Amino acid sequence: MMLGMTLAEKILHKLEKLPKPVQTEVLDFVEFLNSRKKQDSEAMEKEWSAFSLSSAMRGMEDENIPEYDLPDLKEKFS
Repeated sequence: MMLGMTLAEKILHKLEKLPKPVQTEVLDFVEFLNSRKKQDSEAMEKEWSAFSLSSAMRGMEDENIPEYDLPDLKEKFS
């Protein structure tokens, strides 16, 4: 009966044979795995963002950055 079934179908077939409390435990575990995957993805996104920014700014550490004061930043209309 398992031949030709997708992985999800095989899991569901076996899951349906388990008692309800164990099915609940399996659901909790699946939700935990999804949560961990999301956290890993978010952590990796933050790392790539920091890497990208540091790569874009590389070599600019020694650049002369002008200092502006408030009058410099105000737009003047005549």
